Amino acid sequence: MDLAKAKAVVTGAASELGLGFATASKIIAAGGQVALLDVNDDDGAKSAALLGDRATYIHADVSSEPDVQAAIAQANEFMDGITLAVNCAGVVGAARALGREAPMAGEFFAKTVSINLIGSFLVAKEAANVMQHNEANDDGERGLIVSTASIAAFEGQIGQAAYSASKGGIVSMTLPLAREFARIGIRVNVIAPGIFITPMVAGMTPELQDSLGAQVPFPSRLGRPHEYADLVACIYGNAMINGETIRIDGAIRMQPK
Repeated sequence: MDLAKAKAVVTGAASELGLGFATASKIIAAGGQVALLDVNDDDGAKSAALLGDRATYIHADVSSEPDVQAAIAQANEFMDGITLAVNCAGVVGAARALGREAPMAGEFFAKTVSINLIGSFLVAKEAANVMQHNEANDDGERGLIVSTASIAAFEGQIGQAAYSASKGGIVSMTLPLAREFARIGIRVNVIAPGIFITPMVAGMTPELQDSLGAQVPFPSRLGRPHEYADLVACIYGNAMINGETIRIDGAIRMQPK
């Protein structure tokens, strides 16, 4: 598929420092259209304005099925179709199961899973519901769904039980969805980033950022959002990439803590 003709929904895309905004920028630069979904209305409106008239911001809490359904419908109307959905919305959810004062609240665990995992599923199935009506290209393709996991899905550290479970779930549901959606020409893939410069990391001291980057074998630095966006573009243009989880982490393997 041609990125210049993409009609994309990108969640978690409000912050200019995030993976979602970098992806949206890549699509707009190529000539495509983007609907930015987020809960941060001020940043979302600002980011959409920066991207121009081929972009729009839509408020959506991805953990809410009615919100997602309404947002996908609005995005479909704005772009007259959807060919790409990229799930970047998420929370870190860092806490020990047995904290210093008390065990982790089940509500905390459930919220992390609700946003990261269930949110990704809701966007995927609602976007696919729209994509199945697209006209297929020569390869029979009608759309692509890309979700964002993490290397924590494979090497979760102490304090990442909730986060790792949510990201591991994203990895696990990818192949079943890819197999189900194959009959309608929709591919489903996952990107598992390592340590990237995101809004959370950007708030750390330069010394801590350098320390994190030094843990990456090569290149020994933090990942850059545009590198994530480049991978989304690559997947979009390559019909044989389907049902895959692709690590983008500089060969790092996380230690227990």
